[in-house]
Amino acid sequence: MNQKLVNILLIEDDEVDVMNVKRAFSKNKIMNPLFIAGNGVEALEMLKDKIIPLPKIIILDINMPKMNGIEFLKIVRENEKLKNISVFVMTTSNEDSDKIDAYNLNVAGYILKPLSFEKFVTSVATLKNFWQLCEM
Repeated sequence: MNQKLVNILLIEDDEVDVMNVKRAFSKNKIMNPLFIAGNGVEALEMLKDKIIPLPKIIILDINMPKMNGIEFLKIVRENEKLKNISVFVMTTSNEDSDKIDAYNLNVAGYILKPLSFEKFVTSVATLKNFWQLCEM
């Protein structure tokens, strides 16, 4: 059976975190296409201008320049073509207001950084199970 893999968009401004996501994907044998945006503005341009295929999953940082993750998420949830994308927040923000805002905007999960690489790999393995369900 030739299954099409779910596209994933990572919105992250920290190059070390981008590298860790790629390493964790590799360690978990996640072969899904991974697209990278450095901030919310760049991600919206990629999505709205169809620079990338529409992702089924977004991994979103909260603290970013130009447009933070909550602002990005509000725009996505108001857009008819984007509003049903599953979003996982991966951030250093432990602010209750960010968590409440994120969950009120229907995120699928909230991962707090920094994680040890081993814990991050475990988190990605859990997310992989979710992604595989999305692929079906």
